[in-house]
Amino acid sequence: MPEFPTSRHRLSVRDLSCERDGRRLFAGLSFELAAGGALQLAGANGAGKTTLLRTLIGSAGDFGGEILWNGRPLPRALPALRESLLYIGHQAGVRRGLTPLENLSWYGAAEDDALWALEQVDLFGFEDSLCQQLSAGQNRRVALARLYLPDAAPLWILDEPLAALDVAGVAGLEARMADHIDRGGSILFTSHQPLALAQLQRLNLSDCAAIPGEIGAGGDSVFS
Repeated sequence: MPEFPTSRHRLSVRDLSCERDGRRLFAGLSFELAAGGALQLAGANGAGKTTLLRTLIGSAGDFGGEILWNGRPLPRALPALRESLLYIGHQAGVRRGLTPLENLSWYGAAEDDALWALEQVDLFGFEDSLCQQLSAGQNRRVALARLYLPDAAPLWILDEPLAALDVAGVAGLEARMADHIDRGGSILFTSHQPLALAQLQRLNLSDCAAIPGEIGAGGDSVFS
């Protein structure tokens, strides 16, 4: 797995506000996610967690405030951000007419790397089964197998990655996330479940507006 230099990626959010269907979801949201950091987003249903993630990757509508990637504002910096991003949404995003192996190959994975990644998420023996024949939890693990590919990007943005996983699946994903952080990667994810990750900070969107802080290597955060 690659090492990610700590000086190479930083996601900054300044005084961000978002609305949906004429309703303000949150306002005054500011934070920085540096290399080697992890930020867990929580909040009640409808608080805007998924909207925030989609806004950060340029897939949502208008927003107020600033989003910067390595000091350059979106949308101008969006191509550079996406080159360094691995995003997995709340839906598995798996092509159900393909097999798990074919799904990972579609993302450019070599066969040996794809087989190894599927083994890490306990899908050994299912690599040639159609995803439409697999359970919701297994399809979720097909999506999460992308996190085990050798060219996984430094910034992970994950929407409810623990959904539909059993206890062993949660433990395995927690270990993979910890390894990614140790190598200088960074993770922004939504979940209500507690995870034992070093440097993990937590932000509840239901408590917005948020207080500015930095999350990552060398930064002290004021988040809980």
